[in-house]
Amino acid sequence: MLKDIIAKNLTVIFCGINPGLKSAENGHHFSGKSNRFWKVMHKAGFTPYQIEAENDRDILDFGYGLTIAVERATSRADELSKDEFDSSLELFKAKMTAFQPRYIVFLGKAAYQAFSKKKQIPWGPQSEDFCGARVWVLPNTSGLNRGFTLDDLVESYSGFYKEIQNDQIEPDLPH
Repeated sequence: MLKDIIAKNLTVIFCGINPGLKSAENGHHFSGKSNRFWKVMHKAGFTPYQIEAENDRDILDFGYGLTIAVERATSRADELSKDEFDSSLELFKAKMTAFQPRYIVFLGKAAYQAFSKKKQIPWGPQSEDFCGARVWVLPNTSGLNRGFTLDDLVESYSGFYKEIQNDQIEPDLPH
């Protein structure tokens, strides 16, 4: 089982769909050799250096956390059933309510679509909050996600990084 890397009042909690087999085996988030998460996080400006998967807890030092929508490890996220997402929703809501991040970023559309019960969702910011947090949906960094190059991912994540930087400078206005 992959443990959350989480604390109260983080700026962002990044939510993966579920653990890959390699991550579940070694207990570190995004540790599959084809997963681009740590490289993208660094190149997009979230971290001043590229965190190695075995040091995944270092992400807390920057005000970010990691969780997953569904606990069961698979080689591909599309192996998960609607029932698995449905049965994970209450635990996920309880976790987000308890930890109160400023933003929840869903990595890929699958988990947010299942949790929000929406058939179509855009990339980027979402129109409603989730458990009091602002929601963004960014492309999944899995190596199986061939629809997004490394440059595409960095561009998407950089856009979100600029958003949170601007949000920290301006006063928190009602939204």
